[in-house]
Amino acid sequence: VRASERKRSPLIIQVFPWAITASDGLLVRAAADAASRASVPIAIHLDHAQDEELIRHAADTLPFDSIMVDMSHYEKAENLSKTAALVEYCHARGIATEAEPGRIEGGEDGVADTVDLESMLTTPEEVEEFIQTGVDFLAPAFGNVHGEYGARGPQLDFERLQSIRRFANARDVRIVLHGTNGFTKDLMRQCIAAGVSKINVNKLTLENFQKHLESNASKLSLTKLLEEGMDEVQQATEEQMGICMSSGKA
Repeated sequence: VRASERKRSPLIIQVFPWAITASDGLLVRAAADAASRASVPIAIHLDHAQDEELIRHAADTLPFDSIMVDMSHYEKAENLSKTAALVEYCHARGIATEAEPGRIEGGEDGVADTVDLESMLTTPEEVEEFIQTGVDFLAPAFGNVHGEYGARGPQLDFERLQSIRRFANARDVRIVLHGTNGFTKDLMRQCIAAGVSKINVNKLTLENFQKHLESNASKLSLTKLLEEGMDEVQQATEEQMGICMSSGKA
């Protein structure tokens, strides 16, 4: 939030389902409280929610602006059916939704086999199927990987991304970028130029925080450790806001 206000950038604070189950939603409410006090627009998003009952609980009882309905662990027909039902449930409560057509999971070194990679990339047909569920945001698979990329680095199919963007934007659906670990400034901006509207950043903002904890946990008091750690997160977040060109837009 401090980074967002300093850079005058809109922001989406994303939490995983753990933030609900570990604290009975307390962490979500704390994030929403901080967002409500900010002088810039900040939304609260639930990422990769895979449990139907948890999604309904989150929509009914917690201050989420959007929820990623991730039913990708089901076969396609059931995935689409469950996604459509949950999208309707969330929309009835004023909550936007995101889904992931196609799925690429990183292996041990973050590089999938070429045959497997091709089979998991998002197709125009899948985009249409997911748009029909009523979803607001799509996170396509175009070579991006959840996790690490390995020695070769990201191998992205920008022609596929641009095709998906044209198809989705014609239906007023926005494109989301997942799997940004290790992305350079140039690669991030290529994705933006190709049509990405929402960018998920995790490791890029938390890596220095983790290094700080590892180096100083035995040297500093807990309060000092966390204060300095938050400074690390703020600095990294401000850097990403510059890279993603959201600075000055709030």
